[in-house]
Amino acid sequence: MGPLGIMAIAWLAVAVWVFFIIQTNKKVHPKALFYLFFVELWERFSYYGMRALLVLYMIKGFLNFEEKEAYGVYAAYGALVYLTPLIGGLLAERYLGYRKSIMWGALLMALGHFAMAFENEAIFMTALALLILGNGFFKPNISSLIGKYYGEGDPRRDSGFTIFYMGINIGAFLTPLTCGAIGELYGWHYGFGIAGVGMLIGLVIFWFAQNSGALGDEGYPPEESASKTLAGLSYPNLIYIVSILTIPLIWLLVDHNDVVDILLLVVGVGMIAFMIYLSFQYEKVQRERLWVVTVLFLAAAVFWSFFELAGSAMTIFTDNNVEKNVFGIIPLTTTMFQAINPFFIILFAPIFSWMWSTLAKKDREPNAPLKFGIAMILLGVSFAVLNLGRGAAIAGIIPGIFIVLLYLFQTLGELALSPVGLSLVTKLSPLRIVGFVMGFWMLSSSIAHQAGKTIANMTAINSQEIVADAEFRSSVSDQSILPLLDAPSFQACLEDDGTIQSCVNSKEFAAAYSQLKGQEYFVATVANKAAYDKANVGAESRYKENQIAAVVRKVVTNDPSLRTGNDQPALLSDAQMGGLKTSTMNAIVQQSVSEKTLTLSLSVFSKLGFIAMGIGVLLILLSPLLGRWMHGIK
Repeated sequence: MGPLGIMAIAWLAVAVWVFFIIQTNKKVHPKALFYLFFVELWERFSYYGMRALLVLYMIKGFLNFEEKEAYGVYAAYGALVYLTPLIGGLLAERYLGYRKSIMWGALLMALGHFAMAFENEAIFMTALALLILGNGFFKPNISSLIGKYYGEGDPRRDSGFTIFYMGINIGAFLTPLTCGAIGELYGWHYGFGIAGVGMLIGLVIFWFAQNSGALGDEGYPPEESASKTLAGLSYPNLIYIVSILTIPLIWLLVDHNDVVDILLLVVGVGMIAFMIYLSFQYEKVQRERLWVVTVLFLAAAVFWSFFELAGSAMTIFTDNNVEKNVFGIIPLTTTMFQAINPFFIILFAPIFSWMWSTLAKKDREPNAPLKFGIAMILLGVSFAVLNLGRGAAIAGIIPGIFIVLLYLFQTLGELALSPVGLSLVTKLSPLRIVGFVMGFWMLSSSIAHQAGKTIANMTAINSQEIVADAEFRSSVSDQSILPLLDAPSFQACLEDDGTIQSCVNSKEFAAAYSQLKGQEYFVATVANKAAYDKANVGAESRYKENQIAAVVRKVVTNDPSLRTGNDQPALLSDAQMGGLKTSTMNAIVQQSVSEKTLTLSLSVFSKLGFIAMGIGVLLILLSPLLGRWMHGIK
C-alpha cells in the first residue's frame, strides 16, 4: 500500500464518521447547519490543499524560487488571508449580506485555485490575489451566518459550532492526503486542480442550500442598503467591481512582501497602543479585562508565529530531513505529514472539552492565562522532542516519529489556546466593541504569518552554495584534507561571506590547496577515453572538468559492476558517463543538503523551544494577577 492507498482509507473513514455525525444530530440542529458544514469542509479542503503544496511548488516547480523568496511569498499570503476578513466582515454586515459575500468569496477562490494549475508567474500571483480576496469575503461570514440560527442562550449553540469546527478539521485532514499527495506524485497542476474542484463543490452546495430554502430568511443584506446606489451602481455591484480592482494591489503586496512587514508592524504597534488608550475610557473592571486581552494577544502572536512554520520551514525540513514512511514499509509524501495536526485535533478536541467541563464542575478549571502558559510550554516541548531526533539521524535524515510527536504536542497546545482565546475575547470585551476587539484578536494570526517569515529565513540554505561545496569536496582526492575544511577557522571564513576557494586560499590552507589544484584526476583512466586537450582548455575549465571527473572516478572505483575482469575501469559510453555524473552528484548534493539543513534547522528550532517555554513559565507566574484582572471570568 502506498500514498494512494492511505488516501482511500482516509476518505472511507471520514465518510463513515460524517454519516455518523449527521445521523446523530440531524433532529437536534437546523438543516442549514449541515449544508454549511459541507460548504466549510470543502472550502477548507481547497485552502489547505493549496497551502500544503505552496512552498514546495515555489521551490521545486517552474518558479524555482530560493527558500527565502518562497518563505516571503508564503508569509505575505498568510498574513493577508487573515487581514482581509476584517474588511470582508464589515462589508457583509453593512452592504452585501452573508449570502452574497459567501458566494462571491467562494467564486473568487475557485478561480484562484484553478489559476494555480497554470505555469505562469503572472497567473500565479493573480491566483494568490484571488485566493486572498475570496477568503476575505468567505471566511468571516460563514461562521457569522451559523450564529444566526441559534438565539441568545440557545443550549444547542456550542454543540452546533463544535460540529462546524469538525467540518473545518475534516477538510484540513483530507487535503494533504489528496491534493498534496497527487500534486507531488503526478504533477503540481493536478493537486491545485483538485483543490479548485473542492472549492467548486462547496460553491454548488451553498447555491443549492439557498435555492432549496434550507437557509431560511437569514443572511440577506440590511434593508436600508438594498436600494442605495452610487454612480448608478448598486452597492453590491460596486463592491464586486472595486474588489476586482484591488487584485493588482494585493499582487504587489505579495510580490514585494517586505512592504507587508512594515505595514503589519505599524498596524500591530498602533492597535496595541490604541487598545491601551481605549482601556482607559472604561472603569476599572473593563479596563483591566482589556489589559488581559492585550497581554494574551501578544502570547497568541508568538504561538502562531511558531506554529504556522508548518506550512513553510517545517514543510521544507520534512522534505529534506524526515524519513517518509510508515513503519519503514508504507511510503509517504512530504505533504501527507500536514494531515497529522487536524487528525490529532479531531481525536483530542472531545477529550479537551470533557476535561475542561469536568474541572469546571469541581471548580478546578485553570484560568485562561494559565491555559495559555500551558499551551506555550507544550509548544516548546514539541521543538525539544524534535531535537531528540538528531541522535537518531542517518545522513541528515531523522525517523518520521519525531515529526509526528512535534505535531502531537503542538496540537495539544493549540487546543489549550485557540478555542479558549476566541471564547475569552467575547467574554472580556465591553459589549459595544466586541466586534472591534475580535478583529484585534484575529490580527495576531496575520502578524504571526509575517513574523514567521523571519524565523523561516533563519533555517533557509543557499542551494547554490551547497552544490558548490558538494562539487568541491567530491573533487578532493586526498580525503585527509576534508577535516581541515571543517575546522572552525575555515567555517568562520565561510560565515564572513568568503567563498570556498578564497577560504582555502587563506594562509592556513594555501599549501594544501596548491597541492590539490595541481593534481590530475586521470579522466582517461576513469572513463577509458582520450583525455581532453589540456593545451586548449583554460585553467578554470580544466579544474571544473577535474571536479566532475573525480565524482565519476569515485563511483567507478567503488562499484564492482563498473570494473572489468582485470579490475580496471570499464569502457563507459557518453550516456553512461553522463548518467553517473548526474546521479552521483545529485546523491552527494542531497546528502549535503540534508546534513546542513538538519544542523541549521534544529539549531533554530531549539531556540524557539526555549523562547516558548520561557513565555509559558512567565504566563503561569502572571496568571494569578491576570486572573484577578479578569474579575470573575474564566
